Amino acid sequence: MSEMPLQNTLAEPLSSLVLEKLAQIPAPLLDTDLLTAGIIRTLSMDGACLQLGMVMPYPAQSQYRELVMAITSAFADVDEVAQVECEIGLNVAAVSSGSAAPHPNIRNVIAVGSGKGGVGKSTTAVNLALALASEGARVGMLDADIYGPSIPTMLGCTDFQPQSYDGKTMQPAFVHNIAAMSMGFLASDDNATAWRGPMAANAMVQLLEETNWPELDYLVIDMPPGTGDIQLTLAQKIPVSGAVIVTTPQEIATLDARKGITLFNKVHVPVLGIVENMSYHLCSNCGSKEHPFGQGGGLETATRYNVPLLGELPLNVSVREHLDGGTPTVVAEPDGAISDDYRHIARNVAAALIKRSQPQGLSIEITEE
Repeated sequence: MSEMPLQNTLAEPLSSLVLEKLAQIPAPLLDTDLLTAGIIRTLSMDGACLQLGMVMPYPAQSQYRELVMAITSAFADVDEVAQVECEIGLNVAAVSSGSAAPHPNIRNVIAVGSGKGGVGKSTTAVNLALALASEGARVGMLDADIYGPSIPTMLGCTDFQPQSYDGKTMQPAFVHNIAAMSMGFLASDDNATAWRGPMAANAMVQLLEETNWPELDYLVIDMPPGTGDIQLTLAQKIPVSGAVIVTTPQEIATLDARKGITLFNKVHVPVLGIVENMSYHLCSNCGSKEHPFGQGGGLETATRYNVPLLGELPLNVSVREHLDGGTPTVVAEPDGAISDDYRHIARNVAAALIKRSQPQGLSIEITEE
């Protein structure tokens, strides 16, 4: 990667004033300002119009309007600037982690895991992938839950059969604006459950390497539940950039979530944070918030391991209904509150990946495309 310098054609003293103003505007979720984050790439004036060229290092299209309003407001008291125009592009930063060699077509691999089954890991992984895509990223999904591959059903592509045009690689399914590959496309459930641990792990690595992935900003991997040999092998052999742990609030789930965090720590994969699923339920009649599985378990675990709580998701029957119908919530109700929750989590995950890669102070470097 090569650092892109700021191209500034403003004359003094306006240049210094503009830079001072921009240095006071927060870069969303990055714990620094727009200048330090390297988001501002070009500065110019067209008459009394200040023109900014920006490049975001993570997908956040839904937040562009708010960001432009913050910039415009910052220059409201500058006499030389009557108007502000912002052009915002996206060039996702690639983050490497672990010892496995990076995939040539994939910038970042995000593993979604849990210490136990039944916490909504696959549901979260699918909607996370779709939320990243809805925010502007190029996204793929790998179903590594080999004993119970549910992604084909959740994405509504159970009839898909991978084709090979070169005899070496398989074409992924393209559905809901993401690329997807699953053992469910290749084998029946009965065959999958008969595989032993080493065979299952090797099959998943092969599935990653022999899929003809397009250029991707993120590959989201739905990991098998648990913390056994399969999870350990996958984490070591697949170039995982960061991991997301899914839990529910109750004690038994958070205890297993902590095991998941320990697993990724052992193989030097950064844990980007925790998603608390089934965090609460909103009564459809009175709107009151209830906590059927307890309260605060995700936050307590995040605090204990010094990782972010990426978000809290409700227990809602519509999420299950959307998945059963092959149209996940982020696609079925893109303007709904739960989809907003998933996009919030997606932005937090993508930003956490960048911050974890720069622990000594953020200086984002992005390859020019």
